[in-house]
Amino acid sequence: MGNSMVTHNKYKSFMFFIRKYKVTELVPPQDLKEVFSKFTGGGSHMSAEQFRQFLVEHQAEKDCTLLDAEKIVEKVLQIRIRPQEETISVDENIIDQKVTLDDIFYFLRMDDFNNPLKSEVHHDMNAPLSHYFIYAGHNSYLTGNQLSSDCSEKPIIKALQRGVRAIELDLWPTFNKDDIKVVHGWTLTTPVSAIKCLESIREYGFVASQYPIIITIEDHLTRDLQAKFAEMATQIFGEMLYYPETDRLTEFPSPESLKNRVIISTKPPKECFEPNSIKDTDNFLMLSGSGSSSSSSSESQGKESLDSMTGVKIEGTMAEVKIEGTNESDCDEGDINTWECDHKSYQRCSPEYKRLITIHNKKLKGSLKDKLKIDGELRRLSWSETTLEKASESHGADIVRFTQKNILRVYPNLTRVKSTNFKPHIGWMYGAQMVAFNMQGHAKPLWLMQGMFKANGGCGYIKKPPCLMQEHPCDKEFDPKRKQPVKKTLKVKVYMGHGWNIDFSPTHFDKFSPPDFFTKIWIVGVPADYAKKKTKVIIDNWFPVWDEEFEFPLTVPELALLRIQVIDKDQGKGDFGGQTCLPVSELKLGFRSVPLYNKKGEKFKSVKLLMRFQFE
Repeated sequence: MGNSMVTHNKYKSFMFFIRKYKVTELVPPQDLKEVFSKFTGGGSHMSAEQFRQFLVEHQAEKDCTLLDAEKIVEKVLQIRIRPQEETISVDENIIDQKVTLDDIFYFLRMDDFNNPLKSEVHHDMNAPLSHYFIYAGHNSYLTGNQLSSDCSEKPIIKALQRGVRAIELDLWPTFNKDDIKVVHGWTLTTPVSAIKCLESIREYGFVASQYPIIITIEDHLTRDLQAKFAEMATQIFGEMLYYPETDRLTEFPSPESLKNRVIISTKPPKECFEPNSIKDTDNFLMLSGSGSSSSSSSESQGKESLDSMTGVKIEGTMAEVKIEGTNESDCDEGDINTWECDHKSYQRCSPEYKRLITIHNKKLKGSLKDKLKIDGELRRLSWSETTLEKASESHGADIVRFTQKNILRVYPNLTRVKSTNFKPHIGWMYGAQMVAFNMQGHAKPLWLMQGMFKANGGCGYIKKPPCLMQEHPCDKEFDPKRKQPVKKTLKVKVYMGHGWNIDFSPTHFDKFSPPDFFTKIWIVGVPADYAKKKTKVIIDNWFPVWDEEFEFPLTVPELALLRIQVIDKDQGKGDFGGQTCLPVSELKLGFRSVPLYNKKGEKFKSVKLLMRFQFE
């Protein structure tokens, strides 16, 4: 397979020398030529009916009708004939025209028509909330780092526009204790009003998805301010706000039944002011100027010793108090809230506030097994990433069993002061519904999160696979760390890439020559499925053609993500050329146009790869 030359690019080399490089135009790969010949019977044109057969049999578009095929043919011919003009109606003579190999090649590179994932919601949305992975944010109001950045409604708006369904708010009294602010406590972050945050959720909450928004609250309010928040939420959300019929649910409602509704998750008020762990006492003592900043390690209470943390200190700021005085155990970040409330509030609670809570954040005392006990009362646990990792070493099956009916939220360690994230599969492979991420970061873990929630039409809710929901005999319970038999093998072929010459300047990658692109491909999922491959490097070419195929045997394909990144080979790490992550279980088969994204997760206008996906 080759490229046809159309023109040249000129680059300055050293002082006065000019080097010319061929600029080439992509041509159909040999595999496509063979498929085209198969469906046309060796002819040079493909009819609408033959095109339909191609879509159904090769592209696995089982529901495609002749009318669908005719509409695509019409659209392709319109664009090919008048690429710069407005779309106009095409007469019957054009519809009757047959498409050529070049037309089909053009169509396959259009991700609007030929995306690798389904664009509509297709999972069963009538199961309880605990049956779904939920797109969740951590400290959703922060614009930057965890210690000194501004708090604002803008990150909340951006997250909602991207499909995030769980928003976290930390509620604190204002200085005069007569109003409510949202701020990251014990840090130098600047607050934002709670009203602004709630109004932003109301306005932007259902732009990207109709499925419910869960507001997880870290509550540091007095009884009176809890009542004020209840009044505030009721007035702002109106009929959007969901009220549970009982405070002892036996089953969570379904996403389908909660469309366009807002639900609240926090600790019931009667628990909110109970110092029930050594950590709570230590924080109180430290803030009052007495006592030790560290707490003793206790395996029975799932405690994480301070030695396991990174030792980050922010000298001279209140941030030191929060990091050194907080023990990341099986608790919500809101556990450290006893000191700032009026002591009189300990004996009472706000019934208006309590009535709002659908998902109760509640932990049981005792051993780790006791904390994961399924006692009939539905609840949510919040654990740090480290707590989950430690718990999963000895109680993995208990965690999976707990998450079949209850909800587990996993958040980043408090030492991630730069708002970095952890590997999300730590939570997903044990059934954790809310893997809560700092959405203002731009690194690989967030790319995986964004890729995972492209599934199910990007609605923010993904039905958990059967392996995490089925009841098994004790000796056959699902263990993601135990190697399973291979279920299927994913075959990925990387044909070519294009669009960099449009979205980037001629000297973006190299001042003296075109880029030298290669593609890296990973499978990220349960440990046994992890794999990494890469193509050869194509030297000095804006239109790289790799034509390479890779195979990935998968034991748990339902949890696997296909991570793809294009790199311009250079000294050191090379230059970033685009990335994407795709849920393997959602991949559409056949030739597909795969759009790439920048480091922030924003889609490039023109950069795409032509790939093929097959399962064996």
